[in-house]
Amino acid sequence: MLRRYALPASLIAAALVLPFVDRALGTDFLFTAIVVAVFVLLALGLNIVVGFAGLLDLGFVAFYALGAYVCGWLASTHFRQVSFSLGSTARSLTGEPLPGIHISFWLILIIAAAFTALCGVIIGAPTLRLRGDYLAIVTLGFGEIIPRFFLNGDNLFGFNLTNGTIGIKAIDAPGIPFVPFESWQRFSQLDLSPWYYTILALVLLTVFVNVRLQNSRLGRAWISVREDETAAAAMGINPVTTKLWAYALGAVFGGIAGAFYGAFIKNIFPTSFSFSISILILCMVILGGMGNIYGVILGAIVLQAINRYLLPQLNDLVHALGDALGSEALSQADIPKYNFLLFGLLLVLVMLLRPEGLIPNRQRAEELHDEDPSTGDAMGGPARA
Repeated sequence: MLRRYALPASLIAAALVLPFVDRALGTDFLFTAIVVAVFVLLALGLNIVVGFAGLLDLGFVAFYALGAYVCGWLASTHFRQVSFSLGSTARSLTGEPLPGIHISFWLILIIAAAFTALCGVIIGAPTLRLRGDYLAIVTLGFGEIIPRFFLNGDNLFGFNLTNGTIGIKAIDAPGIPFVPFESWQRFSQLDLSPWYYTILALVLLTVFVNVRLQNSRLGRAWISVREDETAAAAMGINPVTTKLWAYALGAVFGGIAGAFYGAFIKNIFPTSFSFSISILILCMVILGGMGNIYGVILGAIVLQAINRYLLPQLNDLVHALGDALGSEALSQADIPKYNFLLFGLLLVLVMLLRPEGLIPNRQRAEELHDEDPSTGDAMGGPARA
């Protein structure tokens, strides 16, 4: 029991003291840590769909965008024609009622989760009867349609829903009015600790839900459908309903991540939710190990560390080398724009050397390392035809 919980407890303790270490060392690491945590949340949500249920989803960014826009609609002055406030800490300087809709951030998280889950059910119900490549193409289309809808949603029969390319700005900051600490009463960018602890709590909640789902009856049904949908149906499992649960629950965490991101960044634009985000999140799941919760977290941290630290540092190094050698090409090189090329090469290497991911799911690792297929599969079953 002690060995089982020692590592998670150590990681949580390290995460809790990170703001104090960051403040003591003056590294200004919290902003990056918050962004990384948002992507950890997204990767854990996609892991339910891809890792647990085996559904190739190429449009997960759509739920991320939906959650962010829900936050923008319900916590800003975008809808100036109405004035409604519920539990929000946003106040006008003159004391007059603020125009627009201003709902508490904590309620918005719940609303965003419910809204994205509903969208997941609406989109998934007619499409999850498809399998393999066909399902991937449908989700790819969904991921492309939603950002374009937000891009062109500034004139829907005369109604401005999304503000088009300008996006929604000045989103309200969260806050907990009754706590004694001023920085927690209304979150600001001057002290990022409240933001950090909020996203850390959301990540821990997501990990807890993932663990409970993985060991539940529904989790075993997902594995059955993932391994052999026909056999699962023969055993009395409804594949469509089972896959729909995975799609909706994954959407929930995508929506929560989007709502938090919208409140944290304060300005959301359609271009922030491009198709490349879906691919990046999928790479995190594959790199870490599909179906393994800790592996997915590691994959998200590794790719974001490469994206946000390694490539900028490498860019500075190449510029310094170019200045020293008098090479204009090296001095003006833009290494970070080749990040997806690097991710692609990294995935190829992982697939060749460790196809089950950095921290593999036990079942997938046994399947991919069946040393004697003629005598049966690695799970102890009979040889497959």
